[in-house]
Formats: sequence, C-alpha cells, structure tokens
Amino acid sequence: MLDAGEDPKFIARRMVIFASEDVGNADPFALTLAVSVFQAVQMIGMPECRINLAQGVTYLSSAAKSNASYMGIEQAMSDVKSGESLVVPLHLRNAPTKLMKEEGYGKGYNYPHDFEHHFLKQQYFPDEKKNCVYYKPTQFGKEKVFNERLKLFWGDEKDYT
Repeated sequence: MLDAGEDPKFIARRMVIFASEDVGNADPFALTLAVSVFQAVQMIGMPECRINLAQGVTYLSSAAKSNASYMGIEQAMSDVKSGESLVVPLHLRNAPTKLMKEEGYGKGYNYPHDFEHHFLKQQYFPDEKKNCVYYKPTQFGKEKVFNERLKLFWGDEKDYT
C-alpha cells in the first residue's frame, strides 16, 4: 500500500479501528499501541514511519481477537433505533427536588463502590430489558478473565455466552 502511494495516516487510522473492532478486549493494549502508531506516523512521516506501521501491523495481526465489544454496541444501537420507549428505573434517577424524592427517585440505590469488589447485583436496565446482556466476552485473551468475572458476579442471572 505504501509503495502504491497510500497515505500512511489512512493505514494508521484503519489500524486504530481494527484494534477495537477486531482485537477488542481480547487484548486491550492493542488500541493503545494502534493510537501510538498513528501518532508516530503523524510525527515521523515517510519513509521512516513505515517502521512504526510494521510494528503495529505485526502486533495487531498476532494479537488475540474478539469483536464482542463491536457486536455489543451494534445490538444496543439496534435496540435504540427500534423506537421502543424504555423507562429508567426509579432508583437510578437523580432526585434534585423534594417532589422527585417524594416520587421515589433515587430510593433504594446502592453505590457499588461501597460493596466488596465494588459490585452488587442491582438492576441498571429498564424492566423490559433487565436481563439483557450486550457485551458477551469471549474465551480469548483478556476477555476470558472478564467473562469469568462477570459470571462470578452475576451467576446464572445473566447469559454471557
């Protein structure tokens, strides 16, 4: 691509996208590396930035892969575009006025950081979506750890497969 005259910044931008879309949380460092490559390409320019591109390409091509984050945001956006009107649970709503407090806004909310592992089973989605799971980490790379952590916390209440 470089020999044919492609702009190295275009290649670097595509690598940043690839790092999130195709590598994702299987190797979260991939995004940091890709952004660093993009910055190096901007600072260095041709012909030397080919070395930065080569480092990024070899890292990304060798990294564990997952598109779980990409698939999750696509499903969430699809749900939003469906036009279904969903109500935020009362316990998650801010209550800046006396009337809102009287209506139950914020009642029963628990601050996750006050609990062991900074987690508690608390409903964050509207009732119609309370068991919805958008992010389903794979068994590859760092996502395997995320998957195990989510299963430990949620048990059988959420399906991460």
